[in-house]
Amino acid sequence: MSANNSCTDVVVPLRNLLNAVKCIRDRVKDGESNESAGAFNLSNFWEVLNQAVKATSQEVTKLSLAFSKPPLPSEEDCAKLAESIQKHVLALSTIYYWLPKSEGITLRKLVREATAEVLDGVVQLLDILLSSPLQSLSQEQLTSTGGVWASCDQFAQLPRDNRAAVLNVMASYIGMVKDALEEMNQALAESEDPFSDVLDDDELEARGNQDTYWSENDHQLISKCLGLIKASGACLRKLSIAVQKNGKVDTAENITQLDDLADSAREISPSVDDLVLSLYPPVNCTVVDQNASKLAAILMKTLQIIRSCHVCLEGDLSWVQFLEGAVDHNLQEVKSLSEGSS
Repeated sequence: MSANNSCTDVVVPLRNLLNAVKCIRDRVKDGESNESAGAFNLSNFWEVLNQAVKATSQEVTKLSLAFSKPPLPSEEDCAKLAESIQKHVLALSTIYYWLPKSEGITLRKLVREATAEVLDGVVQLLDILLSSPLQSLSQEQLTSTGGVWASCDQFAQLPRDNRAAVLNVMASYIGMVKDALEEMNQALAESEDPFSDVLDDDELEARGNQDTYWSENDHQLISKCLGLIKASGACLRKLSIAVQKNGKVDTAENITQLDDLADSAREISPSVDDLVLSLYPPVNCTVVDQNASKLAAILMKTLQIIRSCHVCLEGDLSWVQFLEGAVDHNLQEVKSLSEGSS
C-alpha cells in the first residue's frame, strides 16, 4: 500500500471523530443537566470530573504525538486512538451533566464553559490535523495541543461550590465597572480644550458647543453620572464582601439566593458601559437621562434583592440604605441637569 493510500485511510477515523466531538460539544453548550433523584455528592463529582479531564488531556497528547512525525499510525491504530478519544470526551461531557441545577446555576455555567472550552480545543486540533500534512508537526498543531492542555489545567482553578462561583463572577463584574470608571476619568483628564488659554470667554463659549468638547453643563452632568458609577462599584464590592462572609450553600434556598444576586449583579456592568458611552461628546441629555435611570433601577433592584437575602445581616443594612440614598440622590441630580439643558 502506498503512503498516499495509508494517509487516506487514517483521515476517515479522524473525520468521524471530529464530527462526533462537534456533536458532543454542541450538546454540552445547549443541554440541560440531569436533575438527580437521589443525593448528589459534590466532592465526589469533582474527583471524577478531574480524572476525566486528566484522561482527556493524556489522550489528546497521544493523538498529537502520533501525527507529529513519520511513520503515520496504521489505519487500525488510528481507529483505536479515535475510539479512545471519543470515549473519554463522552465521559467528560456525561460527568458534567451529573451536576444538577440545584447545586447552583452560576457554578454550573462555569463548569459548562470550561468543559466546552476543552471540547472546542479538541475540535480545533482535529481540524488542524486534517488540514495540514499529516507527517509534519506544524506550529499550529503544537499551539492547539498546548491550548487543550491549558483548558484542561484550568479545571484545577474552578470554584468548587456556588458561593465560590458567585464570588468568581462578582470579581469580574467589579473589574469591569472599575475599568469603565477609569476610562471616563482618563477621557476627562485628556479633554482640556487645547485652545482654552488663547481664546476669550465668548469664543470659548462658541467652541463649547462643538461636537468634540464638553460644555460646562456636560461636566456637571458627568460628575453626577460618575457618582452613579461609583455607587455601582461600591454596591458590587460590598455585596462581594457580604457573600464572602455570610454566603451559605447549605440549603437549596440559599444556593438559589446566591444565583439571584449574581443574576442581578450581572446587569450592572453593561448598564454602566451604556451610560459611559452616552457621556462622550456630543452629549445627548435625553439619552444620558435614560441610561442613568436604567442603571439606577438595576442598582435599586439589586439592593432590594440583597436586603431579602441571607447574606445581608443586620449590620449590612446600613450600607444598603446608604447606597440606596446615594443612587437616588445622584439620579435626581442627573434628571434636573438633563431637564435644565434640554
